[in-house]
Amino acid sequence: MKIGFLINDFETERPRYTTMRLSQAAINAGHDVWIMDVGGLSYDVDDLIKAHARKVKGKKYKSLDVHLKDLKDPKKHIIERISIDQLDVLMLRNDPASEQSNRAWARNVGINFGRIATKHGVIVLNDPNGLSKASNKLYSQEFPEELRPKTLITRNREEIKAFAKKFEKIVVKPISGSGGQNVFLLEKTDISNINQIIDTVSRAGYVIAQEYVPEAAEGDTRLFLVNGVPLKHRGKYAAARRIRSPDDLRSNIHAGGTIAPATVTPEMLKIAEMVRPKLVQDGMFFVGLDIVGTKILEINVFTPGGLGTASKLEGLNFTKVVLNAIERKVNYMQYYKRKFNNVELATL
Repeated sequence: MKIGFLINDFETERPRYTTMRLSQAAINAGHDVWIMDVGGLSYDVDDLIKAHARKVKGKKYKSLDVHLKDLKDPKKHIIERISIDQLDVLMLRNDPASEQSNRAWARNVGINFGRIATKHGVIVLNDPNGLSKASNKLYSQEFPEELRPKTLITRNREEIKAFAKKFEKIVVKPISGSGGQNVFLLEKTDISNINQIIDTVSRAGYVIAQEYVPEAAEGDTRLFLVNGVPLKHRGKYAAARRIRSPDDLRSNIHAGGTIAPATVTPEMLKIAEMVRPKLVQDGMFFVGLDIVGTKILEINVFTPGGLGTASKLEGLNFTKVVLNAIERKVNYMQYYKRKFNNVELATL
């Protein structure tokens, strides 16, 4: 299998990112693996997508640190201008939300170039048209109402103030963002700084004001889905419980949260089943659901991370299970050629 991974930037990539785990697993399985960033793509005169891509010089890895170090060391990798149509699979692992400030040009590169790649027979995961629909947090509003906290999306200051008066607590955050940046908790008894918060959040565009879910005080659970169903291996689910610090509303690990083993409840599995039809319809192969109580706070479809954390907590290699699912798609292509469109293949 010839597989490519598209990332934001080599300089910002970290060894324990899920992308590097998938890349290392593919290399160790004997696949031809290429890594490229959004700045290295081009639409060529022959109407094909080309990429300045990197590949390590044919070795297996036990260390994620060494793997990424070799990808950055000119002596340990080769760089070639490859044609994307020669890949079997292209995984879009670039996060548009991290490109909001100084690289706005990079936000939709993966989606736009990925669309063209599908026309040349490449399996693109997740499906680029589906990702386009999910380019901001408004995507969550397309799922069943009972799964969502009460939500207002607006730039109107007075509408947000009126919404805040209806609940004991609300959460205010930008419609596009990641990593828990600019997320605020407002209590009904103390909204004296609401104007300042709205000003801060609205700089990035629309504002999400959302009913606070009390169970969030205990953290959330990241549950991974593959092909629209919970990722399960040897009777255990790929999931992790993320616990916020006492003085921070966010449970993101890089926002000060901690991790613990997750108990995947029947309620969580029901939630996964309820979101499955929409995810399959949109070609979402690899997804992370952030669940609090009986509500979904986030649906992560671009670069869901934490797979290594789930593997460590459960003592299982979930990364290999994801890779095996990708390998099966390539086999399907060999059996049936291109008789399935990319959306169908993405969740088959």
